[in-house]
Amino acid sequence: VQLQASGGGLVQAGGSLRLSCAASGRTFSTYGMGWFRQALGKERAFVAGISWSGGRTLYHDSVKGRFTISRDNPKNTVYLQMDSLKPEDTAVYYCAADRGGGIGPYTKYDYWGQGTQVTVSS
Repeated sequence: VQLQASGGGLVQAGGSLRLSCAASGRTFSTYGMGWFRQALGKERAFVAGISWSGGRTLYHDSVKGRFTISRDNPKNTVYLQMDSLKPEDTAVYYCAADRGGGIGPYTKYDYWGQGTQVTVSS
């Protein structure tokens, strides 16, 4: 499975971006998916996760109410809608897939995308 993240860019504080993660392979619909981010000089951190069906989601407290994770299985794509962006959201965002269906911050994800840069100016 290959993951391709896109949709990053430069946005002013309070603005919105939607990240996409396109996956290859026919088993995407069975995978748990997650979004992580890594700010400069910091460790990679969990942002959000979604179950294979989309029926269960998890969010880090710092993004609850502002970010929404979703997926479109026929399109092999998972999304991260980011609203009310803050300068502290600036980071490289990565998507990840878990064959076992895990979606949490401590899941040992099997596949990772290459990352997309999100920069929020104040």
